[in-house]
Amino acid sequence: MDRHPSINLAGLSDELGSIPSVTSRLCDRLQTAGLLVRRSSAIDRREIVLQLSPDGRRFVQRFRRARKADLAAVLQQMSARSRNALLMGLDAFYSAAVELGHADEELA
Repeated sequence: MDRHPSINLAGLSDELGSIPSVTSRLCDRLQTAGLLVRRSSAIDRREIVLQLSPDGRRFVQRFRRARKADLAAVLQQMSARSRNALLMGLDAFYSAAVELGHADEELA
């Protein structure tokens, strides 16, 4: 959700590869935790748009920082040779995804 300023339930369900009822229950829990805000759409008042709350944005930022730190620690533990092998493997993975037509901005 943090890649979109706002999104509707159907769009979020698609992004998550989920069904709307499951996504709606997830949103209920996120809203209860203060991480999500539901609002009427400015374009169509019948549509509800979902947005991260300020606390939700802070949570995502903290999570990303922690994930980057964890990845950096793991990479630091690896030898230069192992990091190079990993890079070659990821490059091969990306090339295969391009060939299959699955490469997009998410993989880049």
